[in-house]
Amino acid sequence: MTANNVAVLSREKDFTVFQFGRHRIRFKAPFSLEKYTKVKEWDHGYLVVMAKYSHNNKQEEEYIDLTPILRNLYFDPEEFLSQIKAVRIEND
Repeated sequence: MTANNVAVLSREKDFTVFQFGRHRIRFKAPFSLEKYTKVKEWDHGYLVVMAKYSHNNKQEEEYIDLTPILRNLYFDPEEFLSQIKAVRIEND
């Protein structure tokens, strides 16, 4: 796996940010999300991640399905997602 086929998931203010290549996709995050802590699973657009929320002192499992988000942004999900082999977390 090279850096060229690894995407990045992060939180920026009130948004979740998914970055891959020259694309930076932002979508509304849950209001109490503090940060993403771990990617448990990446399955061609479907993410299972651990997240830390302000209302809970324990991490919680969170699910993100990128396919409908990509379609709404007029991306071809198959073409875009097929290039991604892994996702890593980046926190500020």
